[in-house]
Amino acid sequence: MTKKVRVRFAPSPTGPLHIGGVRTALFNYLFAKKHHGTFVLRIEDTDQNRYVGGAEKYIIDALNWCGMPYDEGPGKNEKFGPYKQSERKHLYKQYADQLIASGQAYYAFDTYEQLDFHRKDHESKGKTFIYNWHNREKGRLVNSLVLSEKETQAKINSGEDYVIRFKSPQDETLNLKDIIRGDIKIDTNILDDKVLFKSDGMPTYHLANIVDDHLMEISHVIRGEEWLPSLALHYQLYNAFGWEAPEFAHLPLILKPTGKGKLSKRDGDKLGFPVFPLQWEDPKTHDVSRGYKEDGYFPEAMVNFLAFLGWNPGTEQEIFSLDALIDAFDLKKVNKSGARFDPDKTKWFNHHYMQEQSNEVLAEMFKSSHKALADIDVNYIALVIGLVKERATFVSDFWDLTYYFFQAPKMYDEKASKKAFKEDTPEIMTQVISLIKDIDDFSVENLQKNIKGWITGNEIGFGKVMMPLRLSLVGALQGPDVFDIMYMIGQTESVKRIQAMVNTLK
Repeated sequence: MTKKVRVRFAPSPTGPLHIGGVRTALFNYLFAKKHHGTFVLRIEDTDQNRYVGGAEKYIIDALNWCGMPYDEGPGKNEKFGPYKQSERKHLYKQYADQLIASGQAYYAFDTYEQLDFHRKDHESKGKTFIYNWHNREKGRLVNSLVLSEKETQAKINSGEDYVIRFKSPQDETLNLKDIIRGDIKIDTNILDDKVLFKSDGMPTYHLANIVDDHLMEISHVIRGEEWLPSLALHYQLYNAFGWEAPEFAHLPLILKPTGKGKLSKRDGDKLGFPVFPLQWEDPKTHDVSRGYKEDGYFPEAMVNFLAFLGWNPGTEQEIFSLDALIDAFDLKKVNKSGARFDPDKTKWFNHHYMQEQSNEVLAEMFKSSHKALADIDVNYIALVIGLVKERATFVSDFWDLTYYFFQAPKMYDEKASKKAFKEDTPEIMTQVISLIKDIDDFSVENLQKNIKGWITGNEIGFGKVMMPLRLSLVGALQGPDVFDIMYMIGQTESVKRIQAMVNTLK
């Protein structure tokens, strides 16, 4: 790759960043880093009616949490700034005027009511109204192609509303290229004359996008499949300006877990998983939407599962660190077809990254999330986590897996009690208490040797001792090795719990 790689992620600040947007940012980031290029953030806020306060900060926070901060953008290395389109609006009019002057765009004065009439008239005849070559110069539409220069200027001077439309060519075939989708042929006769500029002084997405990508020297445009229908216009605009077009790559949709239709927030709400990287509170309604961070996902897990939504390394490997993803990433290995979102697979990835975390780090996270642990030594918590970690997917799972290490059972599972506590249990457990009290070196090995030896020597069934012993310590028939639990809670607490169960269930 000879030209300097510069890619951009250009979200609109209209609300929280959907994971589809995060996936687009990730693929741009991976491509930039793979080719020692620059990852640019541009905020496309030309639609001020849909602007939502706090959304821009949310986007930046989300990128940082995922471990893929932008190299250049708002407030950072502003080589081609400003990086908010609303602060660049003075730039766009000259380019719209340039297209008018070269005859590749024109003024259109048609009102909403006039266009609505044409649409309905076409519908009544079973046709679809398209504003383009077949009707733009026939006098039924009001534009500078049918008006004289003097009439056009008079309308502009009088303050009449207008738009500037691109003059799409007739009877041509566009040969477009997409890194993911290959060669695409488009018949220009089916294209409409898109609006590029509005009379309120703001460009449409199409014009602003092309101008900014050119001025910011963007080499590759990697974006979602929903922009594929705009590719023809964007190519034509580059040609109209005489600029070299960047290379394009359109990423596949992220589909619902059923595989049908685009993934939405509603799917997440219905099936119980987030679709946003961070929690979001709507500034108007104060409705709170869940985020992967707050739901207990590690950023590494999120990045890993997002990478597999549409991309495949071509091997059996599924676990990739961010650095490994950068090394392996190739746009040619991105699929054309939509990628089905699998909530269970996201948990599988998180479980893996949970095991990768140190017990000490997890202990700090667990302690800070649970009031009952405020006075517990974090080193003790880390030892406990080491015993149960492999059964946890989230830090929030730890309490249910470990509560009995921190407090004695307040009740005993009814089903487990019926199974474990028999008529002779109090007598047996009283003997076990005496046995435990006599152990000087209260280690896991000594506990195991003494208690198992006693069971064997007295020819008692293991279940008659081990089940009620576990029940007394935990309150249920669950948890890691009984001798590990006893060692962790200590000799005095172990005796106390066994006696409490005998007194309660006798």
